[in-house]
Amino acid sequence: MGNEQQNEGKWDQAKGNIKETVGDATNNERMEREGQYDQAKGHVKEGLGDVREGIDRAANDADRATDDYNRNR
Repeated sequence: MGNEQQNEGKWDQAKGNIKETVGDATNNERMEREGQYDQAKGHVKEGLGDVREGIDRAANDADRATDDYNRNR
């Protein structure tokens, strides 16, 4: 499923791919460039979402480790 940033990033990539394809097919350079921009923006958002997911996972692991440590004291 992914987090919100990952999902937004994937949406931007898909939207950009469509714009780029339509722009290329219709010789509309502006639409083609917008599509490329949307795709790049989507990759950045998805990457930030991946980082956020990794941080959340690490924080959850640290919480579990702390709980285990406190239970075994």
